[in-house]
Amino acid sequence: MRFQLLDIVFNPPHPVTGEAVPPADRLARTVRHAVLAEELGFDSFAVGERHAGDVLSSAPTVILGAIAASTSRILLSTGVTVLSLLDPVRVAEDLATVDQLSRGRLEIVIGKGNEVLQYPLLGLDIDKQYEYLEENYELLRLLLSEEDVTWEGRHRHRLEHATTLPRPYAGPFRIWHGSATSRFAVELAARWGDPIVTANALQPRENYAVLLDHYREQYAAHGHDPARAYVGSGSGGLFLADTTEAAVAQYRPLYQGQVDAAARRGYGADAVGKAPSFRTLEDAVERGPALVGSPERVAEKILDYHATYGHVLQSVSVNHLLDPAEQEDVLRRFAEEVAPLVRAEVRTDLWSAADPGRAAGFTAVDHAAPAPAPVPVAG
Repeated sequence: MRFQLLDIVFNPPHPVTGEAVPPADRLARTVRHAVLAEELGFDSFAVGERHAGDVLSSAPTVILGAIAASTSRILLSTGVTVLSLLDPVRVAEDLATVDQLSRGRLEIVIGKGNEVLQYPLLGLDIDKQYEYLEENYELLRLLLSEEDVTWEGRHRHRLEHATTLPRPYAGPFRIWHGSATSRFAVELAARWGDPIVTANALQPRENYAVLLDHYREQYAAHGHDPARAYVGSGSGGLFLADTTEAAVAQYRPLYQGQVDAAARRGYGADAVGKAPSFRTLEDAVERGPALVGSPERVAEKILDYHATYGHVLQSVSVNHLLDPAEQEDVLRRFAEEVAPLVRAEVRTDLWSAADPGRAAGFTAVDHAAPAPAPVPVAG
């Protein structure tokens, strides 16, 4: 199993104290977590993208540029690039710049996003979000793989002899597709032979499993090698303590704050993909994707979901409302106590030397390989 740390860079006021972290401090914490994730042996670090609400990830490529300059090994990603909203020319330019800065350590995840307020903010018709996504994706693929591009679509002006610069570091980087609620994303990914990441954040597993089953069926129907139908999975929150009972008790106020915040924005449990489907934390831990518990219980739950999803990439996020020291403690415990238990049970060639589509400048550490022999010291 490969592991990713995702930060969507939420920054609302604390639901109890009313205080908000200064934006400069919150963004610096994101970069610090990426550096820590690399130190702890995470395979990937992803930055989200939102253009509405109390979120600071409106310019994810800028954040990834800072992370590229602060790290040397970890794979960089997005979670997700909201491609329905964006000009594919600028996306190609911005992301190829990150790819060059990181020397080929970039892969991205694209999607339409689930924040409805982004569309009027940027002057776009939300009823055409899937049309935008498909057209922008196909143009982005073309711009990353070819030069001197001439193209015409329905929602963007014609291009003639266009070459975006810089070019990707070593050819087009891999594009994953994010999926949460509809078949459109999984069908688009399957058609092009791309991997997919299921949000697995707010709903029962059955809602996500049906989309993944459809993805694999369509992937094979389009003639692609099923061995390359990589699947990633998100999670509905991460918190660790010595016992599951202690973890639930400590995390409950933060989960309830999430439920209350969704309700204040008009999203109830029936707002599929936009609010938690589970009204209590106990229910989310028992029946939902929340990774809250002892390290052993969280590892067991990831493996249980793997039995349903067959995923080989697990993405996790720490709650932004935790004290910074608590956030880092959760990440350390996950890397040291959870990840090894899961890796021992799930093997994958994703991002290994056997994965021909991986980012050109990145090869994941093989945690099952014996440690290299120490280098003799002269003298």
